[in-house]
Amino acid sequence: MSKHQEGPSYAHVVSVKALLGVFGALMFLTILTYAVTYVDLGALNVWAALGIALVKGTLVALVFMHLLWDKKFYAVVLVSALLCVMIFIGIALLDSGQYQADLIPNFAPAITP
Repeated sequence: MSKHQEGPSYAHVVSVKALLGVFGALMFLTILTYAVTYVDLGALNVWAALGIALVKGTLVALVFMHLLWDKKFYAVVLVSALLCVMIFIGIALLDSGQYQADLIPNFAPAITP
């Protein structure tokens, strides 16, 4: 016979103060993302926006998905899934140079004199 927990199971309750703090942090980071677009960082603008989005996603996962208080196994599952997605996108981006010219008809790189 299998053993399982008898009795009620209670969900983790996050305080309103913590939720408002996370809301304030997410709003600040959203405004920061918007403000970064006005700073000319060249190609780093995309990386800055992605970094801010990573922090925002981490806040959402830790607090609203309760990963901060849950078993660490679920955090490992989430991180490993994200790593697999990053590997897949990285491989796809490495390969895109092989067929990029075929995507745009009559496209040729500019020749500088």
